[in-house]
Amino acid sequence: MSMSSWTMLRSIQNSDRVAEHRLRRGTTRRILRYARPYRRDILVFLITVVLAAGIGVATPLLAGHVVNAITGGGPDAASTVVRLAVMIAVLAVADAFLSLAQRWYSARIGEGIILDLRTRVYDHVQRMPLQFFTRTQTGALVSRLNNDVTGAQRAFTSTLSGVVSNVIQLVLTAAVMFSLSWQITSLSLFLLPLFIIPARRVGKRLADITRESYNLDAKMNATMTERFNVAGAMLVKLFGSPAAEASRFGERASRVRDIGVQQAMFSRTFFVAMLLVASLAQALTYGLGGWLAVTGSVTAGTVVTLALLLTRLYGPLTALSNVRVDVMSALVSFDRVFEVLDLEPGIEERPGAVALPPGAGRVEFRDVHFRYPSASEVSLATLEDVAALDRTENAPVLRGVDLAVEPGQMVALVGPSGAGKSTTSMLVSRIYDVTEGSVRIDGVDVRDATLDSLRDTIGVVTQDAHLFHESIAENLRYARPEATDDEMWEALRGAQVAELVAALPDGLDTVVGERGYRFSGGEKQRLAIARLLLKRPSIVVLDEATAHLDSESEAAVQRALTTALRGRTALVIAHRLSTVRDADQILVLDRGRIVERGKHDDLVAAGGLYAELYRTQFAAASPAREFTEEVEIVTVPPAVPVEP
Repeated sequence: MSMSSWTMLRSIQNSDRVAEHRLRRGTTRRILRYARPYRRDILVFLITVVLAAGIGVATPLLAGHVVNAITGGGPDAASTVVRLAVMIAVLAVADAFLSLAQRWYSARIGEGIILDLRTRVYDHVQRMPLQFFTRTQTGALVSRLNNDVTGAQRAFTSTLSGVVSNVIQLVLTAAVMFSLSWQITSLSLFLLPLFIIPARRVGKRLADITRESYNLDAKMNATMTERFNVAGAMLVKLFGSPAAEASRFGERASRVRDIGVQQAMFSRTFFVAMLLVASLAQALTYGLGGWLAVTGSVTAGTVVTLALLLTRLYGPLTALSNVRVDVMSALVSFDRVFEVLDLEPGIEERPGAVALPPGAGRVEFRDVHFRYPSASEVSLATLEDVAALDRTENAPVLRGVDLAVEPGQMVALVGPSGAGKSTTSMLVSRIYDVTEGSVRIDGVDVRDATLDSLRDTIGVVTQDAHLFHESIAENLRYARPEATDDEMWEALRGAQVAELVAALPDGLDTVVGERGYRFSGGEKQRLAIARLLLKRPSIVVLDEATAHLDSESEAAVQRALTTALRGRTALVIAHRLSTVRDADQILVLDRGRIVERGKHDDLVAAGGLYAELYRTQFAAASPAREFTEEVEIVTVPPAVPVEP
């Protein structure tokens, strides 16, 4: 009874949310495709459900016969009672085995579908364009992988088994009860509407409370996520606000406590009402049935059978009264998962793609135009927590860019913020695809190259070197999983960070902490460069790799970059112009166009935008400071090998 009443209560809570959701066409067919690999398991599962439902009706009938045998007496009464008791025991054992079988097949089907959906969604999300992640709430996306996938799994376990079991149990039970006594059965069902109608009102009130509870829980989780990461904890400590944070969190937690009390009382009221109505119905059954038994209209065993069957009738009736909501809830969960799967990945490998030649090194932009995709092209309103997505087409970021980087050359991209420098670098590694024109590597359009060969050819170091919360070795092997310890130490020496790692108690097994916060900015950058060296790409893209570093860290990173760039084609995006003075060619971007090209001295002498940027950066710097920066960047001491 409690399980059935909980199912009904959950359905009532979900009814409004489900009613607001409109399923897309073809959802049911797609669900059946996921079920196809488990069709045999589902068939066996349904057979066990049918058999269990049959046993649920047969047991009360046998109990009634036992009572009749006892009250009827006779020479064979004792043996009849024993025989019926044995049959009840056999059915109980069979029911126990069927219950285990149901659980096994339910878990096998449900967990299998969860695995299929989660891996499919995870793989698909990994292929989404970068802008998808900049717009999407991480918590909402994780919810699709957890809550909605689990809700979809219920379609083949609790919902499917519940519908089949309840229908069979209801039909069999009602048929048997009416055949035994239609008067008692009709009177027993008289109280059912008196329960369902008030229960819906209680359920709706409970749904409002539950929604508020979920919202408050989500806000508390968001608060903890923001405050418990390293950057958030640092901000709280810097502004000295632990007491204010604790007070704010305490207010929300107090409201959650109050809602929890209300929720518990409403739930208990619902269950008590359910049990009360069932008990009253049983009392009516015993009252009317007992009177009919005394008058000889029915047997005592019939009264007992009807009373026992009644307990198996109310549960299915209440559950099936909301079966549409249960089914729709499962379908909605599937539909929300399919919403994510239906988003276009943006970057896909074309049929017949060719592998880039080993050591490919020439990079060429041919009349490249690019605009970032709009929100409606890459995201979902539900993942951004907005009413509707912005469908406005973004303005072009690049407008007719032409450039060529010859093998072994270092070409620098400079310009004011928002000029399109980082965007240009992302087109090389195919984080995005051009809107018009083409990006070519050794004459091959990157859109025609295999993704594996493209990733092997190009290595990227950004200004925010991200490290996973894993060991140094695991972070390095992300570039080349088969790398040996010797190869990792060689890469660390080239990145000028081997001495630091060797001094750590756990060496390569040292866990770097969330986002690598156990290391300084310069140390993280050098670990990122070591990862690049381990990858051994022939083309290197450096996107503000020395930004936000102090002079000492910048000098160390520059020494590491000298090793990383040796013999490789390099496209360097730089804000500090002192870091690219020796580039083979400097390209000046402004408003998505290349407005100047040349060497450092020539561009300064030309008096254009580059000269203006240069004067702006060094106007306040003393000659001694400028000379120091030049020495640190240009005069690079040789790397000293350090043994691990």
